[in-house]
Amino acid sequence: MQAAYLTDICKIELRDAPAPGPVGEAEVLLDVEVVGLCGSDMHYFRTGRIGEMAVEYPFVVGHELAGRVVEVGSSVKNLSPGQRVAVDPLVWCGHCDQCLAGRDHTCRNQKFLGCPGQLPGCLCEQIVMPAASCFPVPDSMTADTAALVEPMSIGLYTQRLGGDIAGKTVGILGSGPIGLCTLAACRAAGVGRVYMTDIRPDRVEFAKNFGASWVGNPNETDVVGEISSLSPLGLDVVFECAGMQEAVDQAVELLAPGGRLVVVGIPEVERLSVVISRARRKELTIQNVRRQNQCVKPTIEMLASGQLNIDAMTTHHYSLAEIVDAFDTVANYKEGVIKAMVHVGS
Repeated sequence: MQAAYLTDICKIELRDAPAPGPVGEAEVLLDVEVVGLCGSDMHYFRTGRIGEMAVEYPFVVGHELAGRVVEVGSSVKNLSPGQRVAVDPLVWCGHCDQCLAGRDHTCRNQKFLGCPGQLPGCLCEQIVMPAASCFPVPDSMTADTAALVEPMSIGLYTQRLGGDIAGKTVGILGSGPIGLCTLAACRAAGVGRVYMTDIRPDRVEFAKNFGASWVGNPNETDVVGEISSLSPLGLDVVFECAGMQEAVDQAVELLAPGGRLVVVGIPEVERLSVVISRARRKELTIQNVRRQNQCVKPTIEMLASGQLNIDAMTTHHYSLAEIVDAFDTVANYKEGVIKAMVHVGS
């Protein structure tokens, strides 16, 4: 089969790769239909690492996957050949203290698609996954939407970590795909008012059209001052979706006493900090986000029922043969890209 390999900093190429297999008793073989390109893929592409996880070249990335079942293992009863699925890219052990506590996403023995030192990614024609990671999608759901289940499930989990936000006033700092998915989840949960920011004018415009109450660019305006003038008592929750020190600082200033900062953005630097005197005097809660803890199935149900509609996020389409152009577009924020989909198979 063919697979897209990172071969060096800012270099990706299509190569022949061995076919996956054999299929274990609790696993399935998938034909990859569509892979969404993620910001974490771009971290590996641009810098070769996220924190201590460094790429050893060549390496296949990609984890936002929609596929079709080709073969099932002997113990798999809930899936059958021909069935279309969305995939949770996490492989968990099921028996450590975290898994037994319902925290598969912090499994002590976890492996993740496209994560150096764990599992190669899904930018390839076929892949073997545990059946437990594969979730059927209705025939009415497109492959693009099925691939969006992965980031949308992070947005749903992020919103849930923000607590009961019905009628509340929140901020979302960063209007990339995860910020937009968080916005969609917040709106479905009955949020009151949502302030969003981004440093890219095209994303500011997109967020405005996607349902944000107010959007601003911190490079062009005093977003803390403007938001504070509109909500002088402060915000109940701020979701930091940019992975930037400046956004963390803005969040601390924007939050009301007793507010909650939910940090979901993945920074390219190893450390972020808060002005502890401000955070302490406001008695802020700071909550980190790790993936999508058991939110894949509810996300599929909400998308299928129409509670969520995020199809507008898919702005670009590429074939696997166009992988160089796809990474160049996403890594360099070209052409107003929000979410680029790589179409691997039919």
